Amino acid sequence: MKFSTLAQYYEKLEATSKRLELVDILSQLFKEAKAEEIGKICYLIQGRVAPFFEPTELGMAESLAAQAIGRAFDPTSPRLRGASNPKEEVLKLYRKKGNMGLAAVQLATNAKRRTTNALSVSDVFGELGKIAEFTGNGTVEKKVSTLSDLLKKLDPISVKHVVNIPLGTLRLGIGDPTVLDALSLAKKGDKSLRPVLESAYNKTSDLGYVAETFYKKGEKGLSSIKLIVGKPVRPALAERLPSAEEAIKRLGPEFAAEPKFDGFRVAVHKNGDKVELFSRNLENTTHAFPDIVRGAQREIKAKSAILEGEAIAYNPLTSEFLPFQETTKRRRKYKIEEMAIKLPLVLFAFDLLYLNGKDITAIPYRERRKLLQSIVSKDGSTVRLAEERVLHSAEEITKFFNEAVSEGLEGLMLKKLDSPYVAGGRGFHWIKFKRSQSGELTDTVDCVLLGVYAGRGRRTEFGVGGLLVGVYDEKKDEFVTISRIGTGLTDEEFRKVAEIARKIKVSKKPARVNSKVEPAFWVEPKVVLEIYADEITKSPIHTAGEENGIGYALRFPRLVKFRESDKRAEDATTVEEIKKLYQNQYERSNIKI
Repeated sequence: MKFSTLAQYYEKLEATSKRLELVDILSQLFKEAKAEEIGKICYLIQGRVAPFFEPTELGMAESLAAQAIGRAFDPTSPRLRGASNPKEEVLKLYRKKGNMGLAAVQLATNAKRRTTNALSVSDVFGELGKIAEFTGNGTVEKKVSTLSDLLKKLDPISVKHVVNIPLGTLRLGIGDPTVLDALSLAKKGDKSLRPVLESAYNKTSDLGYVAETFYKKGEKGLSSIKLIVGKPVRPALAERLPSAEEAIKRLGPEFAAEPKFDGFRVAVHKNGDKVELFSRNLENTTHAFPDIVRGAQREIKAKSAILEGEAIAYNPLTSEFLPFQETTKRRRKYKIEEMAIKLPLVLFAFDLLYLNGKDITAIPYRERRKLLQSIVSKDGSTVRLAEERVLHSAEEITKFFNEAVSEGLEGLMLKKLDSPYVAGGRGFHWIKFKRSQSGELTDTVDCVLLGVYAGRGRRTEFGVGGLLVGVYDEKKDEFVTISRIGTGLTDEEFRKVAEIARKIKVSKKPARVNSKVEPAFWVEPKVVLEIYADEITKSPIHTAGEENGIGYALRFPRLVKFRESDKRAEDATTVEEIKKLYQNQYERSNIKI
C-alpha cells in the first residue's frame, strides 16, 4: 500500500467524531492491506513504530521537527527562501496553526514540488523506525536529516501526518476495541470475531502482532496465540460487591483472600537472567525499579516465568506498609538507584501466569498459587509471596479485612479457587472488598479526565477552574461523563491538572467521548483520576449509563489522587460498576429504587 493511500484514510478518520464511522473507515483501510503490512499499519494508526510496551520512542521535540521541516522545504518555498533561520519561520507558522502537521502541509504545498507518491507504508515505517533507533553521538543530526529526507519524498497530506507521528500529536481518537472491530469487519464482514481477536490481544498487548497473525493464519492462528515472555499480559480486573455476604454468594463456600495493597501493580517477565517489568497500563518499567529486577533475578526460582504482584514501599524492620504517596516517589527518570536505596520496594507476588515455557492461565487459581509458592519465598527480601488465607464465612472475611485495614492497606482481594486467569477480563472470579456502608458511597471511583473548564478569580493563574470527568462504557467503547469537579483540589493539584491538560489538549471532542456538556476545551481521554464522592445520583446532565435521557452522576466529588502513571483509561471504573455501586447504596438499607 502506498503511504499516500494511508494518509487519505488518516484524513477521513480525522474528519469524524462518530465511533461507528471510525470502524467503517478502518475496515475499508484494512481490506486494502496485505498480510505483510497490516501490522505496520496498526502501529502507525496508533502513532507508533512498535507496540506501546516497547521503549521505542521517536523522541523528537517540536524544535527538531521544525528544523527538519525547514530543511526539507527551504530551497523552493517562497515563504522560507532567503530566511536566516528556516526553523524559526516554521515555528512561527506552527504557533499560528497550533499543530506542526498543519504548518508542514502548508509549507509542502507552497513548495510546489513534484512528488511521485512512490513510497509504501513499509518504506515510511522503516524510515521512522530508523529515527527511533538512533543513539549516541550525532543522534540529533541523524534524526533531523532522516526526517527531512523523508518529507521531501512525500505529498503534502502525507507530510502532515508523518510530522505528527514523531511528535505524538497524531490524535485520531481510535481505541484498541475499535481496531479489533474493524479487523473483524474487514475479514469476516461483521464483528463476530472481536472476542477471538480481543483474547489474543489481551495475552500479548500487541495489536500489530495480532493483526499480522490474523491475516496470515486466520482465526485458528488467533486461537493458538499463547502468552509470550516479554509481551505484557493485559491484567485481570476485579469486580466490587457491597458486603461479605454478597461476596460469598458469588465465590461459594470456600475461597481465597489476600491483602489489597495500595502500590504499583507489576508484571515480572523472567527468561533466564533477563528480567523485564511491566506496569498495569503495559508500560515497560524495567529501568525504573532496578531493585525489583535484581530481586527477581535472585529470588524467583524458575528458568522462565510471568508473575504478577504489587510493589509497595515497605519497612521490613517494622513490617510497616508505607502510604501510596510514598510509593509514588519511586516513579522517576533520574537518581533512580539513589531513591531505590532510600525508599526500597517489596514486590508481593499474588499470581503466576507462565512457568518454564508453559502458559498456565487456564488452570485453576489454587493450582497456580501452589506453583507460585514453589518459586517464590514468603520471606524474600525483595520478591515476597503475598499472604493468602482460605476462608469460608463472612465473619472470617470481616476479621481478615479489619487486620488488613489496621496495617494501612486498602482491604482484601477475594478469589475463586477454581477460576482461570482471564487476561483483560473483569468478572466475579476476583472481587475487590473495600470499606462500604449502606446508604452512601464510600469506595472511590476511577474517572477519566475528559475536559477542562477555564479558571476564574484566583484560579485564572492556573488556567484550570474545573474538570469534566467520565467513566468507561465497555459495551460501546466510549467514555461517558459522570461529574464536573470544581472544588476539593489544592493549588498544587490545579497546577498539575493544567500541566497535564496542556499536553493532551485536542481541538474538538474526541470520537470516543459521549457528552451533553461542553468544557472550555477537550483533552485526549487517557489520564485517570481517583475520585471520592458522597454518593451516586441520577442526573439528566451526564451520559454515564444514560436511559431515557437520565444518566448517573457523582455527588460532591473530590480528587483523591492522580492515577495517570499506573492505569489505562480503559481500566477506569465502568458504567456497569457505577450501576452496581448505585444499587448497592440502597440495597443494604432495604430502600427501593
